[in-house]
Amino acid sequence: MSESNLEVARQLVGAWRLISFEIRREDGALIHPFGKDATGSIIYTGNGRMTAQVLRGGRPLSAAEDQMQGTPEEIEAYYKGCVAYFGSYEVNVEEGFVIHHVEGSLYPNWEGDDQKRFFKFSGNRLQLSTPPMKWGGGEMTAVLVWERIE
Repeated sequence: MSESNLEVARQLVGAWRLISFEIRREDGALIHPFGKDATGSIIYTGNGRMTAQVLRGGRPLSAAEDQMQGTPEEIEAYYKGCVAYFGSYEVNVEEGFVIHHVEGSLYPNWEGDDQKRFFKFSGNRLQLSTPPMKWGGGEMTAVLVWERIE
């Protein structure tokens, strides 16, 4: 990899906070599936590890003091309001994407799978977008904008 490509790959390393999470549906509609107040964090380490979490804004608190004692409705709201996974990653600078090799995920179907994300940098911001994928019964592309915090 050339020195300029290494520099681009190094730009990814750090901690990022979520600025926006949008879904672009196949019919052209633009939605904010976790609300405009969604929160999240993605971290890329220099030794090839990553973790990502995105949460719906305003999730309801559980009536129970015990995380394992929520009602079925509460548990459904938590699950449907969160994307979380971790693993290793590799960068393809020439084609502008990063592959997340998922080791563990809230959504177990992603475990052992690779998640491709196209990246763009603009100042202290990072945009990650998915290839078309299934979500909510249709096909869509997710676009997440992150701001560097470390």
